[in-house]
Amino acid sequence: MTALGLIAGTLAAQAETKLTIATVNNGDMIIMQKLSSAFEKANPDIKLDWVVLEENVLRQRVTTDIATKGGSFDVMTIGAYEAPIWGKQGWLVPLDDFGADYDYADLVPQVKDGLSVGGKMYAAPFYAESSLTFYRKDLFEKAGIKMAEKPTYAQIAEYANKLSDKKDGIYGICLRGKPGWGENMAWLGTAAVAFGGSWFDEQWKPQFTTEPWKETIKWYLDVMKKDGPPGAAANGYNENRALFATGKCGMWIDATVTAGYLYNPKESQVADKVAFAPAPITDANPKASGWFWSWALGVPASSKNAEAAKKFVQWATSKDYVKLVGESEGWIAAPPGTRMSTYSNPEYKKVAPFADFVLNAIETTNPAKPTVKPVPYTGVQFAAIPEFQGIGTTAGQDVAAALAGSSTGDQALAKAQASAERTMKQAGYPK
Repeated sequence: MTALGLIAGTLAAQAETKLTIATVNNGDMIIMQKLSSAFEKANPDIKLDWVVLEENVLRQRVTTDIATKGGSFDVMTIGAYEAPIWGKQGWLVPLDDFGADYDYADLVPQVKDGLSVGGKMYAAPFYAESSLTFYRKDLFEKAGIKMAEKPTYAQIAEYANKLSDKKDGIYGICLRGKPGWGENMAWLGTAAVAFGGSWFDEQWKPQFTTEPWKETIKWYLDVMKKDGPPGAAANGYNENRALFATGKCGMWIDATVTAGYLYNPKESQVADKVAFAPAPITDANPKASGWFWSWALGVPASSKNAEAAKKFVQWATSKDYVKLVGESEGWIAAPPGTRMSTYSNPEYKKVAPFADFVLNAIETTNPAKPTVKPVPYTGVQFAAIPEFQGIGTTAGQDVAAALAGSSTGDQALAKAQASAERTMKQAGYPK
C-alpha cells in the first residue's frame, strides 16, 4: 500500500464512530442485532459493538454505568421503570428531535407517556407488552376442560392440576421462579395486585406481610410445587418460553410479546396448539389483569457519541424497522405494542390472531391507578421509585428460596418486609 493509501486508511479509521449497545437476550433484540447490518450499510461511518446480556445482568450493568457516569455504553436497553427516573435525574439524552418521518403520533400513547417526563421522551419504545395466560388448547380438550373467558386464580390452579402429566413430562403450569425485580417479582407483583394488594400503602409502608401478599405467595407456592416443573427457582422468562415452546407446559402466564414467538412455527413446536386468555383475576380485584412494560432504547448523557447513538435509536424504533422485520423475518415477528400502524397493518393482523387482544391489554392497563386502594406510586409490577429495584431484587431472592424449599412463604415475606422497611427508612420515606 502506498503512503497515501496508509494515510487515507488511518483517517477513515479515525473518522469511524463505534457505538456500544447494551441489550437483553430476548428474541426481539436478537433480531435487532441480526438486522443491524442494514443500519451499518446505510451509515458506513458507524460501527456497532453489541453487549447482549441476561436480563438481571443487563439491569445491573447499565444501572451501575449510568449512575457512575461510566460511559461504557452509547445505547442502553432500558424499560418503563428506568426511563422516567433516569430522565428526571438528567442521566438520559431527550429523544424529541427525530423529525416528522419518525411520526411520534403513531406511537401508542400509553407507551410513549411511560417513557416521558415533563413532556419529554427519554427512551424510544422498541416493544411494549402487558401479560396474559397462554395455554395449550389440545391439552385442555384432552382433559375435558374449557378455559374461562376471564379466568380466576382459583380456576387456573384447578386447570393446572388437571393438565399435569408428569409421566409424559408435561407440567400443568410454568411461572417465573428466577429471582429478580424484573423476573419472578414482575409476575408476583402483578398477581399481588390481582389479589387486592400493593407494594406500599399511602404512607409508603411496605406491604409484604399483608393478607393479599400472603394469599399470592401461598397460591404460587402451592401450584408450582404441585404442578410446576422441577427446579423452577432457576426459570426466568427465557427458560419458561423454551419449556412452553417445546410442549412441556399446559399454561404459562407471562408477557404478551411472547405471542409472536409461540405462534411462529419456525420457533415453536406448539404453534398450532397455543391459545390465550387474559391474565387471571380474583374477587378481591375483578378489574385487575396484566402488567405494563416496555423495552426501550435510551442514550446515556455520558455517551461521547450521542448524535450517532440517537441515529441508531431512531432507526431501530421506526416504522421502517418494523417493516424490515416483517419482510425479512415474517410479520409474526414484528415488534409489538409500540406503533398504532402495526395494528392497522393487514399483513400483521393476518398472522397475529392475538393482535387486537394485546393492544387492548396495553391500552387498558393503568399504571397511574394500579391497585384497589390508593397508593402513592405509579406502576403495576414495579413502583416507580429508585429504591424499588433493590427492594424487588431482595424480595425476589427471598421468594425463590421458599420455592426451592429452604424457607416457608411466610418466612420469605417477613424477610422481604424487614428489608424493605429498612431501605425505605434509610431513604427518608415518607417524603
